Amino acid sequence: MTTISIIGSGNMATAIGTRAAKHGHTIEFMGRNAAKAQALADQIGNGATVGTFGATPLGDIVIVAVLYTGAVEVVAHYGDALSGKILVDITNPFNVDVSGLVTTAGDSVSQQIAAAAPEGTHVVKAFNSILHDVLAQDKPVDVFFAGDGAEAKARVAAFLESLDMRPLDAGGLEMTWVLEWAGILLVGLARNGAGFDIALGAKAL
Repeated sequence: MTTISIIGSGNMATAIGTRAAKHGHTIEFMGRNAAKAQALADQIGNGATVGTFGATPLGDIVIVAVLYTGAVEVVAHYGDALSGKILVDITNPFNVDVSGLVTTAGDSVSQQIAAAAPEGTHVVKAFNSILHDVLAQDKPVDVFFAGDGAEAKARVAAFLESLDMRPLDAGGLEMTWVLEWAGILLVGLARNGAGFDIALGAKAL
């Protein structure tokens, strides 16, 4: 398949990296804590490697799997090392009690990342409306995504399909704020009786 770089080593980085490795991709982890990144690479195996935080990622697709509070700063830190890359933003900028967002229309985390990224970089939001435990089950699931650049979105869609997931294109970068609200919807459903083993999806009637 291809090399996918993941910035971060938390629950979502683990779930995405594990699933991608199972489906034939080579995973590069890049984190501030090199020891934690190495432990995760060792756990996943299948040729997973560790890159230097801030260096040019090996993969053309770079998944930004850090908390939303640090996502823009991380992209700014990498700077020109991300030029020409496809950045996949998975963040959910929830407020303290997860009743709303700290972002506003036209100023999603994805849009903030796009503003901080070097020229030639494309940003696509995906994975934020999937719980990491569900993602780790490696079952077929729908994935809503949105972003800029038709080619970049096609590359991300192909990556998602390779993970046995159905990519559903929600539109341009302006729709990433809507996807952040989809994360709120998912958590609301889970908290109010649906449970945390659910996933959002779309079905033709």
